[in-house]
Amino acid sequence: MSKDITINEFYGKFSEEIAVAQDAETFGWEPRDFFTAVMLGYLEEAGVIEDPIICPFKVSGLQMNAYHISESFEEVDIFVSVYNANETLSSVSRTDIDAAIKRAIQLYRRAISDLYISFEKDSDTYEFAITLHNAREKIKKVRIIALTNGIVKAIPFEKIDLAGVEVSFSVWDIDRLYRCTTSGKMRETIEIDFLSSYGVTIPCIENATSNVYSVYLAILNGELLARIYEEHGPRLLERNVRSFLQVKGAVNKGIRDTLRDEPDMFLAYNNGISVTAESVDVVRDDSGKTSIKKIRDMQIVNGGQTTASIYNAWKDKKLDVDLSKVFVQMKLSVISTSSAMDEIVPKISAFANTQNKIQMADFSANDPFHRKIEELSRITWAPAQGGQKPHNWFYERARGQYADMLSKETTPLRRKAYKETHPLFTKTDLAKYENSWDQIPYWVSEGAQKNFKKFTIRLAERGNFIPDAKYYERLIAKAILFRRTEKLVQQQQYGGYRANIVTYTIAYLSYATGQRIDLDTIWKNQSLSPALEENIIEVSKFVQQIIVNPPGGANVGEWCKKQQCWSAIKEYDYKITDGLQAELADPSDKLNVVSSSGQASTSSLNVATVEEITVIDRVYEIPAAEWFLLVKWAKETNNFQGWQRSILFTVAQLIARKHKPSYKQAIHAMKLYEEAIDKGFNKF
Repeated sequence: MSKDITINEFYGKFSEEIAVAQDAETFGWEPRDFFTAVMLGYLEEAGVIEDPIICPFKVSGLQMNAYHISESFEEVDIFVSVYNANETLSSVSRTDIDAAIKRAIQLYRRAISDLYISFEKDSDTYEFAITLHNAREKIKKVRIIALTNGIVKAIPFEKIDLAGVEVSFSVWDIDRLYRCTTSGKMRETIEIDFLSSYGVTIPCIENATSNVYSVYLAILNGELLARIYEEHGPRLLERNVRSFLQVKGAVNKGIRDTLRDEPDMFLAYNNGISVTAESVDVVRDDSGKTSIKKIRDMQIVNGGQTTASIYNAWKDKKLDVDLSKVFVQMKLSVISTSSAMDEIVPKISAFANTQNKIQMADFSANDPFHRKIEELSRITWAPAQGGQKPHNWFYERARGQYADMLSKETTPLRRKAYKETHPLFTKTDLAKYENSWDQIPYWVSEGAQKNFKKFTIRLAERGNFIPDAKYYERLIAKAILFRRTEKLVQQQQYGGYRANIVTYTIAYLSYATGQRIDLDTIWKNQSLSPALEENIIEVSKFVQQIIVNPPGGANVGEWCKKQQCWSAIKEYDYKITDGLQAELADPSDKLNVVSSSGQASTSSLNVATVEEITVIDRVYEIPAAEWFLLVKWAKETNNFQGWQRSILFTVAQLIARKHKPSYKQAIHAMKLYEEAIDKGFNKF
């Protein structure tokens, strides 16, 4: 979002995003719910919240529009929306905000009591209420966050205590969101004043290396680091891909053992943390010794797992760790300008994580893959069907691009026509489409931002992959498949968990057909066939039943995030209909299988072990025709990298000529073969 945009212009674009969301979805929501979804999208992108679940509920004295419950059940976020469908920006009274917050407080009180008995068991509201009821003894903190599309004067909220649970309050209005968005960071800056917040300063060694950056070396007490993480959480790790993804409830075993058994040795055994910042305030004592008083825009770019593990050990009463004896070294790099920050921080993160194959520091939409998708979306028009206007799908690489284009259309009629001709899809949409098709629905179920970040890592593992026109056409086919599945699932009126049912339904059909759903035909027709829609509906029925009945009565939302859920669904015995079977793309078409006479020979093999011979023989026992079929399948479904498909083709040729592959060839080929089987390659 441009820094030069005014708050009124920002409000206009924000309102347009709400209108676009209403045009695209069929949830049966009210306008307030679409506002909630757009606002939470911003806040999740900013790292303020994570994995919010839209869950509209409002009756006399009770209100909730969305919620989030931490994996440990210790922290609960309840969002309440105050929305006015005004064309121009207006003020919202404190009375309205206070009333919404009071309804949220009362909702929490009822939820930990008996609210769950009011709902059907397969609904989102039931899961919220029953989860809070069952976890009521574990809850430590509740945040009630009021959302509004107006402007609210600053409200000096104070925390309250409800039966030992700390309840805090905050408001996100358009002014606060505008300042966050136009800051150039798309997140609220973390500013930590150690003296006022924790009563300490951090002794350090200062090294003013250059006019671009300065470095401070310091030792942090373990309890102080845990308290910092308790307050700011994953927002401290916004620039650290791997740390963000690895922060779970479990404590790293090695770190745990040291914290418990040898806390005084932690400084010697652990590599510490690398931190970046925009600026620091330092103080000096009478002897000139330097201490850090305040850090602005603190980000842990290496050591996120260390930080989270210390925090989790601190919160785990069973471990009984004494963090007063734990110390952690910190290297703090203060970067002088935002442009230098964007250039230097990724390198600090990458070089500090040299043990990782993937050296990436953030989730920028500016990499070549996303730029190429954007380019293709601007020049590629879908075929016109049935007298309809041709579509030019609009890829929003950076938030606000679509609203910018709509603002150039001068009348409501022209804007409506533009939206009909240019369907919108975003980075997080793209990640949902691809990870659903590639049978990773448990990632998609983790939420838009986490799924996108994991997709980014998958993308990096493919090397410098640049999409071409065919990839783009099939991507749009997956978008059509996903969106039509959403509508078909909505029509079944299952009650809740639509997003989970959709991604698991697509993943199952991808698996059951060996990824041979004819994407090229979907692109050509810009629609799904009746046979495919019939199977989507039938698959969604058993998917819904498996999802809403987790083993042991577990939390449905958490069950959907587990690979075991996918395994349970994948094992379901369902046979796709003959109608869909007849439409599937056939990877065996035009196959030329090379063969020759002669006996198999192992004379050229340099086999060192029986284990290696076993792998080679296992590969050789698979017919050459099947290996060639796998090559064709991999190419048509865009699976594996080019060099991997090349190995498969070489192995196929060798076996066709009655020659055994080398151990190196065999081990690679077998791994790819098993991965293909897992994705449904053998389902035809």
